[in-house]
Amino acid sequence: MTRLLIIEDNPELVANLYGFFEPLGYVLDDARNGATGLRMATENDYDAILLDLMLPRLDGMTLCRKLRQEFQNPVPVLMLTARDPVEDRVQGFELGADDYLVKPFSLIELDARIKALVRRAQGRQVQGTLTWEDLKVDTRVPQAWRQGQTINLTPSTHKLLLCLMRAAPAVVRKQEMEYLLWGDDPPEGGALRTHIHELRQHTDKDFTSALIETVHGIGWRLCQPGKTAPQ
Repeated sequence: MTRLLIIEDNPELVANLYGFFEPLGYVLDDARNGATGLRMATENDYDAILLDLMLPRLDGMTLCRKLRQEFQNPVPVLMLTARDPVEDRVQGFELGADDYLVKPFSLIELDARIKALVRRAQGRQVQGTLTWEDLKVDTRVPQAWRQGQTINLTPSTHKLLLCLMRAAPAVVRKQEMEYLLWGDDPPEGGALRTHIHELRQHTDKDFTSALIETVHGIGWRLCQPGKTAPQ
């Protein structure tokens, strides 16, 4: 079963994509603007994303850059566009797109390209899991494992841990984590720190070494084991 996110503002094209892909067994979500598409792409786990370039609120190029550079999300991205200058294609690839298809296109060809992208992505990681040191996380359900112990996560701590795993060992900024959980309207106070503390209780407290490290004034990252876990 392939889970696909369509970020496209043309309702007729979206309807055609649903009509073609759902009978093939795909599970589809869609967003009609770039801001919603980025939020959905970072909140959920997809096998591939179809991304239009000309979108309201946030254009496709900027969305792809944010997805790759800010959220460190490796999900395969296939860009859809009515334009075909070489410069656009080169820019899209430089920003992290995996493939490029010019409208109008064959749905059969699109299906073949999606399958190829998903196969390549599955070759880069074990499907459905991410691993850092002795920690393994299920990308689809809020569950993890460390040193043979099962760790049950909340939806929020699961999102934060996946974000840290995908970025590791780079630092994930506080603002990125707030956007991941609450979009453009994060709560005031220490809500994010409360979630981080809860995540540490699950992943670090009962083990001899801590994995989650605070980078003061910036954010958090996953580090190499070697620190005494917080008590």
